[in-house]
Amino acid sequence: MVKAGLEDIVAASSSVCDVNGTEGRLIYCGYDINDLAENSTFEEVVYLLWYGRLPTKTELETLSTGLKTNRRIPSDVVKAMQHYPKDALPMEVLRTAVSMLSMYDNESEDKGREPNIRKAIRLTAQIPTVVAYWDLIRNGKEVVAPKEDCSLSHNFLYMLSGGKEPDAVAVRSLDVALILHADHELNASTFAARVAAATETDIYSAIVAAIGTLKGPLHGGANQEVIKMLLEIGSLDNVVPHLDKMFANHQKVMGFGHRVYKTTDPRASHLRRMSQELGKGMGETKWFDMSAKIEEIVKADKGLNANVDFYSASVYYMLGIPTDLYTPIFAISRMSGWAAHVLEQYANNRLIRPRAEYTGERNLKYVAIDKR
Repeated sequence: MVKAGLEDIVAASSSVCDVNGTEGRLIYCGYDINDLAENSTFEEVVYLLWYGRLPTKTELETLSTGLKTNRRIPSDVVKAMQHYPKDALPMEVLRTAVSMLSMYDNESEDKGREPNIRKAIRLTAQIPTVVAYWDLIRNGKEVVAPKEDCSLSHNFLYMLSGGKEPDAVAVRSLDVALILHADHELNASTFAARVAAATETDIYSAIVAAIGTLKGPLHGGANQEVIKMLLEIGSLDNVVPHLDKMFANHQKVMGFGHRVYKTTDPRASHLRRMSQELGKGMGETKWFDMSAKIEEIVKADKGLNANVDFYSASVYYMLGIPTDLYTPIFAISRMSGWAAHVLEQYANNRLIRPRAEYTGERNLKYVAIDKR
């Protein structure tokens, strides 16, 4: 029997990530996401996903140095971006720029784990630069050279602001958000990356396939739709009438429900707290207050739990991130998980080639065109 969307179909064995939808648990290589979100850093999680264990201090320093020193992108790529239409979608730009980056990597076609690790380091370091540069370029601003003495989260916020140093709370908030989004088993974009890698294409092509898949609003764009809704509602007093109207029109409230989780999304709990803390720190809690009220109503009326996208919307908004960069930031984080799965696919590869249940006509006879 065919299951639409391959729901609950096991399509691969993996030691990278486990999503327990019944218990509401997310595990990276044996470590609970709650433990990692409280204690780890994004760089440490990158190492964990790629190597299957937490790094020693020396191993983490080596990886961090690689991520710091590979942030610059070729000048030809920057020049090309400067000629893109200024209304190009950020995900279009990211998809195209990553494809272009492969032509400037002399290891792009090299096989083996070590070359692919080096390429994964370069991609993980350069994708944030592409995203930040595009926001500067499309707004007519000068690009800012990336820093090489800080974390990935710190450097991204620094470049995105045009060279302004971010505060520690903003850096840690983004770092935790990246940890929470780093991997999620065989989601659509990760599966696309593994399907591409299974053909033994290069890692850049696999990541382009993942980016193109993440671009779809049913996968990566939900938090952008959430912030649009919050901006449209505008105030706590408008939440109830706005939702009443949405329910009456049978409109979907984005950021709720999940294909796998049958209970609370563990990532949402951390983002909910971050949203509240950021609001208090800014002296403006209305975005959290509105979100909490919406969550209460949707849970009571529809029986749906908030997922990772719901509270990430208000977190990113309070960090000053443009709304159409929410999905590219998802890609910045998920690059670590994509790479982990691509590396795993290469290591134990078989071409992914499922079958389809044919539902068309049979035994038709050809009729000459002048008799049709």
